[in-house]
Amino acid sequence: MIHLPPALLSPDLKDVFFCCDLELCKGACCIEGDAGAPLEEEEIARLDDHIERIKPFMIPEGIAEVDQTGVFDYDDAGKFVTPLIRQRECAYVCFEGPVARCSIEAAFRQGAIPFAKPLSCHLYPVRITQHSYGEALNYHQWHICRPALEKGRQENQALYLFLRDALERKYGKTWYSKLVRQFR
Repeated sequence: MIHLPPALLSPDLKDVFFCCDLELCKGACCIEGDAGAPLEEEEIARLDDHIERIKPFMIPEGIAEVDQTGVFDYDDAGKFVTPLIRQRECAYVCFEGPVARCSIEAAFRQGAIPFAKPLSCHLYPVRITQHSYGEALNYHQWHICRPALEKGRQENQALYLFLRDALERKYGKTWYSKLVRQFR
């Protein structure tokens, strides 16, 4: 593990080559899995405050799920996550042709809301876990991301470079600059 306060980082962030290839995976991370995307408490408040502005970008089943369960749910460990439709796709999924995307992000890009998609989605395939010593950033390996691994190798793009915007969003530009220096 690489220590860069306030986090411990898996060497995978440097060693894994990754670049999303939506044409091949079709946004499968938004429609597969056994739980919704992790949410931070402040993200729930933002979703609650802006849900009516997000709904026009959502599919009808997602709207129905949010109307029934609320803007968040709990996973098996009792952590906050996005609700799921039929225990499968994220309630915030929307589609551009055959590609699954995020209605929260779509609302943000159209200027309807002042925040982007949940941080856990922006950071994916890295997951943050809380420990007594701080946060740990680990690569979550999932078969649906095989095209992203191939594209990352072709483009010679390490995971930490692919996640630059998300890591800067979480830790700031100064922290990210330190990370780049440490990894080079």
